[in-house]
Amino acid sequence: MLKKVVLLFIVLIGTVSLASCEAAPEKTNLSVFFVPSRDNATLVQGISYLPTYLKAELSELGFDFETVSVYVGTSYEAVGEALDAGTADIGFIPGGTYAVYADGSNMDVALTATRGGLSKDSANPKDWNDGLATESDPEYQVTYYRSLGIAGVTDKARALAAKVNAGTALTWEDLQDVKIGVQSPTSSAGRVYPSLLLKELFGYTLADLPAENVIQVPGYGGAAAALASGQVDVAFGYADFRRDYADEWNSTGEGGYGRNATIWSETDVLFVTDGIYNDTITVSKATVSDALQEAIEQAFINLVTDQTALPSPAGMFNVVADIFKVYSHEGYTRAQDSDYDGARAANDFING
Repeated sequence: MLKKVVLLFIVLIGTVSLASCEAAPEKTNLSVFFVPSRDNATLVQGISYLPTYLKAELSELGFDFETVSVYVGTSYEAVGEALDAGTADIGFIPGGTYAVYADGSNMDVALTATRGGLSKDSANPKDWNDGLATESDPEYQVTYYRSLGIAGVTDKARALAAKVNAGTALTWEDLQDVKIGVQSPTSSAGRVYPSLLLKELFGYTLADLPAENVIQVPGYGGAAAALASGQVDVAFGYADFRRDYADEWNSTGEGGYGRNATIWSETDVLFVTDGIYNDTITVSKATVSDALQEAIEQAFINLVTDQTALPSPAGMFNVVADIFKVYSHEGYTRAQDSDYDGARAANDFING
């Protein structure tokens, strides 16, 4: 009887050992999600080039995938939720969205985007209103940006701009009948930091304005179009979003706004926020191992400066590095979760 028990124990140990030696199922597909902050046509066109190059770059780094799939989320929050749930492996999300959805274990910031520092960076709105284009210096890469409140073409907008340019401070009362274009609730430049600035200036946030006057527009292309058409008097967005839509402002073709004068002469800055830590490339820790995350980081660092010609160039997309123009990313630096503690504090203060 004792021999039978010993034999059964040995068989069980062998079975457990064999099971423990079986390799985990190999991950064959990598999914990359993008937030809808650009107009959909440009965003889809740009990211359509990414799968081929990201797949090849990861293969060079020792990770082979059958497919790399790219998607545009329906909202910032949808991408944050997908990373949280592990239905997205990689997400291009703003710092504010990361701050809301990252709890320290479900996802991790891999990279922070860098952009060329702008020719204007003053905290004084009037200093931006010289009618000249805001330029960037690709040799001077920075990890932050500002959000601007831009006055458009309506009579109300022009009156507010005239007040700022005369050196007169705006008041909370000035904003009560102003239609303001904003982005998703977790958008750093489109809602969170503008609300924080209004709190600092007036003691109130966007949520304290008449609800019918705070209008969520579809991405920054939507913000520029709404300014051009007079749908909104003011719109908040990242500091160089006017530069991204300067051509559309004057275009009379499909997707154009049909304005005669330049976006720089027809719009003015009313508000300037403090610096905001740049956008992230974030990974889901439910699906991405530490080793794969390291490879993903290196792959994007390589690709964002890759000058290899695209096989079918179109529009602003001529070389591999141009793919990342969809978000004005010019470089990436490895990031850590604590970099976004400021974004967490801002979101907690504004959104609870």
